[in-house]
Amino acid sequence: MKKHDLFAAMAAQGLALSYNDVELDPGYSEVHPQQVSITTQFSRRIALNIPVVSAAMDTVTEWEMAVALAKLGGIGVIHRNLSPADQVRHVTRVKHHLHGRIDRPICIDPRERIEDILAKLDRKGWDFRSLPVTDGDGRLAGIVASTDLDFCLDRSRTAADIMTKHDLLTAPPETTLEEALAIMQRRHKKILPLIDADGRLQGMYTWKDVRRIKSENGQLHTVDAAGRLRVAAAIGVRDEDLNQAAALAEAGVDALVLDAAHGHTLDMLEALRRMRAHSCLHEIDIIAGNVSRPEAVDALVNAGADAIKVGQGPGSICTTRVVGGAGYPQVSAVYDCTQQMYCSAVNDSILPVPIIADGGIHHSGHITIGLAAGAACVMLGNLLAGCTETPGEEVFSQGARMRSYRGMGSLGAMQMAADGGRDRYHQGDMRKLVPEGVEGLVPFRGSVADVLHQYLSGLRAGMGYVGASSIFVLQQTAGFHRITPSGRLEAHPHGVFITKEAPNYRSPQQAAG
Repeated sequence: MKKHDLFAAMAAQGLALSYNDVELDPGYSEVHPQQVSITTQFSRRIALNIPVVSAAMDTVTEWEMAVALAKLGGIGVIHRNLSPADQVRHVTRVKHHLHGRIDRPICIDPRERIEDILAKLDRKGWDFRSLPVTDGDGRLAGIVASTDLDFCLDRSRTAADIMTKHDLLTAPPETTLEEALAIMQRRHKKILPLIDADGRLQGMYTWKDVRRIKSENGQLHTVDAAGRLRVAAAIGVRDEDLNQAAALAEAGVDALVLDAAHGHTLDMLEALRRMRAHSCLHEIDIIAGNVSRPEAVDALVNAGADAIKVGQGPGSICTTRVVGGAGYPQVSAVYDCTQQMYCSAVNDSILPVPIIADGGIHHSGHITIGLAAGAACVMLGNLLAGCTETPGEEVFSQGARMRSYRGMGSLGAMQMAADGGRDRYHQGDMRKLVPEGVEGLVPFRGSVADVLHQYLSGLRAGMGYVGASSIFVLQQTAGFHRITPSGRLEAHPHGVFITKEAPNYRSPQQAAG
């Protein structure tokens, strides 16, 4: 059945559909699953190699998850249940994890003591240990390498005492990444400062980062124009959040996610307009949400949003629909909101503002369905919460290895010193909190790379069954049908006791828990 016909028929009856209400129609295919393209857009200016975003939750995304996901081709959103300084620190760690050309290298003064240099590196959270030494005029005086620091037992010595100052390998500022790789490989040097005719430092390449970027895996990384990993961060809609947005911009954040449980509000629209007008945020994409109806999409796009997050209440740890009685089943929400994009002229652009489907995904097939309904990418919480790279606490329950997972509207998240959870649910001044989420445990699942291999292979398989060579083709051609409870039961293993778990399958009871 054509997608538009199904959703129109449901809307005529006042019905809306969730992931478990629908399946995709198999069709004639000339597409092998490994041949499909799953590249997409996160926002107007940020492309992804995989359609996966990690949720801005305090048990899902801090710098480790953001780094791992960006290396796989997605992007992570640093949660806001952190102090402003800590959130900036997490963004900085992602942006400094990998570089192409470093336009503003961290430099040290020849007179700085080694103990002060090491203290500064630790305080800033920087994990690199090779630093150019420059004089007061910005001229390169030498290089302090990691081995120089490692073998310096007297921490009271200065950078001038231990730096390498003779036979330094340098190159002109216009040196490309490919040229830098060849130069460093030929001379067996791991640092390549770029200096102008006056000897002033204009940039730098490092062997580790250049080699990683040029490797086969490096081609999949989500990186900015300078070759640094991309990262997003969640903020609120209060006046003080504009200052945090500016601080995150200074740290190099690629996108800001205006994060509220209900995004179709006056506060959200005014905050979006303020940030859109701020001079330091002009080059940063701003994502707004969460919403679930087309009129909300229109309002946010007109206020300047570069992507819209759709989903109110579908998450496995969310109780918004039960507590408040408001929400909208996720597949219909995604379909309705994406149709609004295709039917509207968006700032004179032929490309719609991307829709991010946030929540409700329990199986890899749900990813295929969400993209087919029109989403450009999906935001995952539950499916990533059991990964090694999450900040969730690891515990053992009934002999099984588990990770803690909670909603940002849970009582525990709202009681944090940082008030991101309270503010997200408009309870910043309330003495007695009203939770809209729960706290629980999810099975430990291993590295995010292993987990996403299973989920993305499932997506590719689904696209193969449909005959879609790309996400765009999937959105244009996929047919949907509604299924009955018996059809849903038939889709799962039945009539057997499962004796060996599969890495890509959980029973409906496990998925719901």
